[in-house]
Amino acid sequence: MKLLVINPNISDDVTALIEAEALRSASPGTEIVVRTAGYGVEYIETRFESLIAAGAVAEIVAEYTRDGASVDGVVVAAFGDPGMPALKELTDVPVIGITEAALCAAALQGHRFSIIAISDRIRPWYQDCVERFGLGGRLASIRSINESLNGIASVQQDFKATLLALSQQAVTEDGADVVILAGAPLAGLARELRGQIPVPVVDGISAGIRMAEAVVSLQSGPHRAGAFGPPPLKARRGLSENLDAALTAAQDAAAHDAARSVAGQPISPAPSN
Repeated sequence: MKLLVINPNISDDVTALIEAEALRSASPGTEIVVRTAGYGVEYIETRFESLIAAGAVAEIVAEYTRDGASVDGVVVAAFGDPGMPALKELTDVPVIGITEAALCAAALQGHRFSIIAISDRIRPWYQDCVERFGLGGRLASIRSINESLNGIASVQQDFKATLLALSQQAVTEDGADVVILAGAPLAGLARELRGQIPVPVVDGISAGIRMAEAVVSLQSGPHRAGAFGPPPLKARRGLSENLDAALTAAQDAAAHDAARSVAGQPISPAPSN
């Protein structure tokens, strides 16, 4: 199995954290390909920054999937899942965001969960994300660092004690059954804090990798209709070569399978792994 893991921000240091945790989390035999956004911001805190990141992520997905899947699945490795769920319309392979993966993992392990974030500014966007997934009623709290960051790559080292205290407060004061350490800059920290927090601790990167492996292995088939079917054919202008080709490929595959369905033939099989 080959997974494309995309860092939607431009920080190479954060990409290194993502890659290290992805490699620790992946099953034997899973190949991990990690890419960094070609444009955008150092780290994503707001809805508008997420909007910028979504375009950068779409370009990378298109590059890898334009001429038939060269990867088996995609992991969008930023909390808040920039571009999701729209990216599911672009490709036949599963596209998993670390937010949806972390929320699913938390929901499987407890009733109420808390999210620990790297800044106060990021909290409204995270609240929106939880609501979008229909889990607002199970959110115990979002707690966050309320100090200026020295640098995005050193958040874990600079604020480990603060992040631990916030996690413990989420359990004792907010009633969290599960704690999610949110965001790629915190990748791997859950491994260090387990045992110091009295409930399960979820890392978004590891959850994203393991959930992607599981969904790919299900071989459930591509979206050809419904809410995540490929965008309909229409005039377009100014797109990159990769994005234009990926859209054409998605539309051609949908049209081909629609014709086969009308003829009573099965649609294209899911990729074999």
